[in-house]
Amino acid sequence: MERPLIALLTDFGRDYFVAAMKGVILSINPRAQIVDITHDVPPQDVQTGAFVLKAVYRWFPRGTIFVAVVDPGVGTERAPLLLKTRGYLFVGPDNGLLAPAAEEDGVLEAYRIGVGLPQLSKTFHGRDVFAPAAAYLSLGVEPRLLGTPVAQWRRLEIPEARVEDGVVYGRVVYVDRFGNVYTSARSLPGAAYGDVLCVETPRGVLRARYVETYGRAAPGDAVLLINSEGYLELAVVMGNAASAYGLKTGDEVKIRRC
Repeated sequence: MERPLIALLTDFGRDYFVAAMKGVILSINPRAQIVDITHDVPPQDVQTGAFVLKAVYRWFPRGTIFVAVVDPGVGTERAPLLLKTRGYLFVGPDNGLLAPAAEEDGVLEAYRIGVGLPQLSKTFHGRDVFAPAAAYLSLGVEPRLLGTPVAQWRRLEIPEARVEDGVVYGRVVYVDRFGNVYTSARSLPGAAYGDVLCVETPRGVLRARYVETYGRAAPGDAVLLINSEGYLELAVVMGNAASAYGLKTGDEVKIRRC
């Protein structure tokens, strides 16, 4: 890769923290290319951050360095982590954030990061530890020179669905900006397009039609579909399903024939 690519994912929103990280990276390697995945992960929501990283990493060129910072444990005993996989490098806190993506690609080496800025703070390792580590990696520094090897790191599993007696039991794993609700289910056994199914949510039971895509229903209709990531999604056409039905990450949903 002529110009090394560094991709950033955080829960920093519009605050200045992202700019500070970019400034550190470019001060160390002015040739680095920096791509923003998103900085709108809900604050301290490690599960959502991990889901987004896993969903997006494979679409980047091999050799991309991912810096993910959703770090409610910053300044505590949690380790700063560097994972080298078959195709990528992942930098971030050892709180499960990196694990689903890195493990899917196949972890080859793991290190507790031992580099950082001289003025290391207790509250901003994104700037003081993770950004410098990524910048050094982008210069071609070997991962083994940036820390000490570790044999274990914190795992974080993306929930899976189960089917019992024709009922799909799943969890909400992600809510996108349109309010579309990704469940952990990957299919609707026995259902055909056009079928109307009952979805049990914490706010009650709703009826949703199983469709191929949003345009197969009218505005305001509740639908179920398999989305671009392969998850069974609950949506309201031209609306917001999460808001309408009070759903958030981690909630249980049950889907059955009405």
